[in-house]
Amino acid sequence: MNEITALKPAPLPGPADAGATTEALPHNIEAEQQLLGAILTNNDIYDRIASLCRAEHFFDPVHQRIFEVAAARIQKNALASPVTLKAFLEDDAGLKELGGPAYLVRLAGAAISAFAAREFAQMIYDLAVRRELIQLGRDISAKAGKVDLTSEPREQITEAEQRLYKLGEQGVAERGFQSFLKAVTEAVNSANAAYQRGGGLAGISTGLIDLDKKMGGLHPSDLIILAGRPSMGKTSLATNVAFNIAKAYKRGRTHDGSEGAVEGGCVGFFSLEMSAEQLAARILSEAAEVPSEQIRRGDMTETEFRRFVEAAKSLESCPLYIDDTPALPISQVAARARRLKRTHGLDVLMVDYLQLLKGTGRGETNRVQEVSEITQGLKAIAKELNIPVIALSQLSRTVESRDDKRPQLSDLRESGSIEQDADVVMFVYRDEYYHERLKPPEDDPRFAEWLEKAERVHGKAEVILGKQRHGPIGTVELSFEGRFTRFGNLAHEWQSGPREDEY
Repeated sequence: MNEITALKPAPLPGPADAGATTEALPHNIEAEQQLLGAILTNNDIYDRIASLCRAEHFFDPVHQRIFEVAAARIQKNALASPVTLKAFLEDDAGLKELGGPAYLVRLAGAAISAFAAREFAQMIYDLAVRRELIQLGRDISAKAGKVDLTSEPREQITEAEQRLYKLGEQGVAERGFQSFLKAVTEAVNSANAAYQRGGGLAGISTGLIDLDKKMGGLHPSDLIILAGRPSMGKTSLATNVAFNIAKAYKRGRTHDGSEGAVEGGCVGFFSLEMSAEQLAARILSEAAEVPSEQIRRGDMTETEFRRFVEAAKSLESCPLYIDDTPALPISQVAARARRLKRTHGLDVLMVDYLQLLKGTGRGETNRVQEVSEITQGLKAIAKELNIPVIALSQLSRTVESRDDKRPQLSDLRESGSIEQDADVVMFVYRDEYYHERLKPPEDDPRFAEWLEKAERVHGKAEVILGKQRHGPIGTVELSFEGRFTRFGNLAHEWQSGPREDEY
């Protein structure tokens, strides 16, 4: 039965460069034969390799067709064997050259090792990727060699990059089911990492102590929605957290033995509303303690300008990457996040804000469906890259019609999908903003009461946890310095200094 190797199908010539060039393409006919034989012998093997290997990954066209027919039958819970496939492939010209249906019998009879099927599938996939890379290189070379007014070099670079990263995104194997023992081990490792940090955080610290206590830090695979009305400070809080994480970045060996961030992390920031320059100015305003409006006007004293320059120098190596491309589709956000993770590393992703993203635009979809697609896409990014994703969101105007302006889950725009897909929903609220607009004349009897509350709420903000899948909900009080657009830790009345049992 081992005569199967002698029945190796001859590679078919390529479209333009037949012969030696096609022969040089990487392939392994024997691995394809072994995998097909194993599937025809035991259909259960298909389920083990279906997420990794597809028909187009086979080098030989006959093998592609055999795999297609077998896969179609197995997916219908029908038997795929040499006998059942005979009726579908009896008239196949390529199969006739190999001996007709008898070739299927020889495939099944020569299958040696079913347990190695996944290794064969991985080999077939890897060789297919190599062939695609070779073809991509040829296409780039051919297009670059052809001088065409309609195809500028910069456009060719963009097209080549898109094709290359599209190829890199293929073959992301599904995790499938895993044993409870493996899941428990991962949970114990996560708890141990938190314990080793002195009973600290299981996730990445935001740099805001009270918020970290409530959330346990930012956890991998979580989608965190940060919502608020205009002027509440959503973007300021997001940039503060991004800056705190990037500033604390330290690389080393993590608890699972791999190289990565042991403190802080690399941050990707999609700024769809503000330019990268404006976002950088906000961060520099916080770091240098120079009001952002003075930075915009250039109205700084010599001391302030020196602080500004020193802050800029100290942040040069900060692993914070900003993409300010407007109106990005969610598919591009995913592709660019994967690219950043491959090239520089990525531990936290931020999107400002999700209503400015676009869906795929396939078919007739309303805005609610589009937002649902966007939130599901952001959650998928968080799980695939195993990072926390923080997405900012607008709130509806219904907040303004209530006496108590504190936001609720029902205030989220297109709230159904956002609330459902998010692991954490946080609202930013500053009572000071609304209270200032209620100021009565100084001769009004209510002025004293207004002034007393104004002093009480001045420089304070609230982060309201409206939903937290793995923890408590509630309110966290923060300080807010409007001049520097900076949120910080609020000193409580009972705190005369940091307590040893507190930190």
